[in-house]
Amino acid sequence: MTIAAPTAETRWRCTLCGNLTRFDVTRSARVVEFLHFDLAGESKVEETEVLSETVESVRCRWCNAVDQIELVARPGAEE
Repeated sequence: MTIAAPTAETRWRCTLCGNLTRFDVTRSARVVEFLHFDLAGESKVEETEVLSETVESVRCRWCNAVDQIELVARPGAEE
C-alpha cells in the first residue's frame, strides 16, 4: 500500500497518538546520480535527479502505528 507524501500544504499526523514530527518512512526511488571520484578513488555524490519515488510505508516513531497515518493541512496552508 502506498502512502501519499506530504506537500507544501499538508503534513503527516498519527491518528492514534497525535504525533506530527517523528516518522520512519520506507520508500523506493529511481535516481540518477552524478558521482565525482577524487584521485584516491573516493566518491562523492554531487548531483541527484529523482526519476520516481514511492512511499511504501510510514510508521509513527512514538507509538509504532503503521496504518494510522493521515495527511492533514499544515498551519496557515488555507490562507
